[in-house]
Amino acid sequence: MKGVACTWMLLSMCLLGHLIIYGEANEAEALGDFLKSRLSKKPSPTVHSWAWLNEKTGNYPNYIQPQDGSMEADKIGALPGQPNGVDFNHYSGYVTVDSKAGRALFYYFAESPNNSSTNPLVLWLNGGPECSSLIGAMKELGPFRVNNDGETLFRNNFAWNNVANVIFLESPAGVGFSYSNTSSNYQHTGDKSTARDAYIFLINWLERFPQYKTRNFYITGESYAGHYVTQLAYTIFLNNKKANQTLINLKGIVVGNGWIDDHTGYWGQFDYLWTHALNSDETNKGIHTYGHYFNDKDPKECGDFVIKAYNEPGDIDGYNIYAPLCQQDSSSIKSSYDPVNNFDPCSTYYILSYLNRAEVQAALHAKVSTWDLCSWIDSPATILPIIKNLMTSGLQIWLYSGDVDSVVPITSTRYAIQKLKLPVKTAWRPWSTNDEVGGYVEEYEGLTLVTVRDAGI
Repeated sequence: MKGVACTWMLLSMCLLGHLIIYGEANEAEALGDFLKSRLSKKPSPTVHSWAWLNEKTGNYPNYIQPQDGSMEADKIGALPGQPNGVDFNHYSGYVTVDSKAGRALFYYFAESPNNSSTNPLVLWLNGGPECSSLIGAMKELGPFRVNNDGETLFRNNFAWNNVANVIFLESPAGVGFSYSNTSSNYQHTGDKSTARDAYIFLINWLERFPQYKTRNFYITGESYAGHYVTQLAYTIFLNNKKANQTLINLKGIVVGNGWIDDHTGYWGQFDYLWTHALNSDETNKGIHTYGHYFNDKDPKECGDFVIKAYNEPGDIDGYNIYAPLCQQDSSSIKSSYDPVNNFDPCSTYYILSYLNRAEVQAALHAKVSTWDLCSWIDSPATILPIIKNLMTSGLQIWLYSGDVDSVVPITSTRYAIQKLKLPVKTAWRPWSTNDEVGGYVEEYEGLTLVTVRDAGI
């Protein structure tokens, strides 16, 4: 019983650690909040919570509504403050996933400037849980980023829509601009309902954009989207199998710094903190003495060392342990950084300011509301069984990790892969760009691991 007690103490202590390490609201805090909420909920150690999907009654119905004219209505004329020379079509709006409850998910879709008719279709999901994918669009891989005035945009030269047509989905309802007219929906959100709604979103979105029905489709995401991505892929796989036809042409999944297994996730964190000089020898020894693999000798000692482990790094950015922190007050967002040429730690504030402008919400066809970055009842402790099932279906599976992220570090991903006991197909080796090592790659049977040097989540 002591081991079980410390296991749940570890889950609860994560919140405290994340609140101390990170200065602004982000996915790390959302993940910590979620894990704390699980303290009183003990998942069954023997029943896999997604087994019901294999039952005939567990597959989702093909809830499809007429979408005539919706694509044209969703087309964006121009976003406020966008730069000149935008050479691609982009769309945004809502797809209803439950008409009775009045539940609808918001999306932003950026087509490729070139070869949009042949480039693959990609869905991007941020983690949290319950964090907006628009933060991924405007801070990471979308076509635009927000200048430090919070009012104008500039092009992201490394945007994914240069090589793919990318959907950014705000999921579940209650995240970002997504909503439900049934307030109880917000209290009953979990992994299964999120996968269900995302699946219904996709089959309706493909009716709205029928030219993409047969396009090669990939699901991608980061952090807690390690759950979202794999569970949605599994849902698609089972529904294609049930229908005996390819309803959605899923070809693969890509997960970045993904939370996919609680056990390896925590031990990967603790080992990363110590090996990167963020924890003392004493704390690391205490973690492994009293909490090693959750078989602790004393739950209180275990909890005390967990608190120390999360406190000791101090006020740093856990997503990128070497990055500067935003030193600006959120009420005065303009910083001294040049976001075009340098990493700007204050960029989240610019995005919050931009997306809360009335003219921006109107251009995005969004309901007028206060947009926030992060706004769960069920979650399996591991989704490794789902990954194994997807591997047998022939999907391409990539797990990638930036090597300076301590929230869901590369060590956690490697420990999770070790649990799968996969044979190595191609040995660990560097990959390069512009004659410099960009990271490392190792190929297993059915799965590829990629690291990115000097990158966070």
